[in-house]
Amino acid sequence: MTRRSIAAILLGMAALPAHAQMDTARAAGFIQAAGNELVGVINNGRLSAQARREQVATILRRAVDVEGVGRFVLGRFWRVASPAEQQEYLRLYEDSLVRNLAGRFGEFQGVRFELGRTQSRTEEDALVSTVVQRPGQAAFNLDWRIADVGGQPRIVDLIAEGTSLRLTQRSEFASVITRGGGQVSALIAALRQQLAQ
Repeated sequence: MTRRSIAAILLGMAALPAHAQMDTARAAGFIQAAGNELVGVINNGRLSAQARREQVATILRRAVDVEGVGRFVLGRFWRVASPAEQQEYLRLYEDSLVRNLAGRFGEFQGVRFELGRTQSRTEEDALVSTVVQRPGQAAFNLDWRIADVGGQPRIVDLIAEGTSLRLTQRSEFASVITRGGGQVSALIAALRQQLAQ
């Protein structure tokens, strides 16, 4: 290979963006498909409440970047946690997140949702707005932050009426760790206790 061809390859690579841009149409299609799947399970009157929660949990595990969100939520404490604490935290965080979301979504029988606008937030993610309608209750806005994770679109945040789930959790978890003397083990114990209830 000549110096010119190596230089041309290197220049071509330098022109490529460092991260793939999240395609807004792909993000909207992902939320439309995941939303339709969730609504189909939630509105299935033949399923028991427990079976609905379990199926919703399965969908969420596929659709949400649990590890990425979990690391973001732990924030600066990720670096001070031991590898064993990191693993245990991620296991408990996934169980807690999926259980809480599945419980909330599982209660929405008769729900419908409509896609709103989709916009690029950064080069790496897009925000897909939806309006969720439940019988006998006011509609509410639910925004889904979508990023490309390992070549697949994944949910990296839920924003309900302007409140970010991952930012709220980050603040709550930091408070638990701070009250526990700066130890991630305090959060792990709190998550265990929450899941035992």
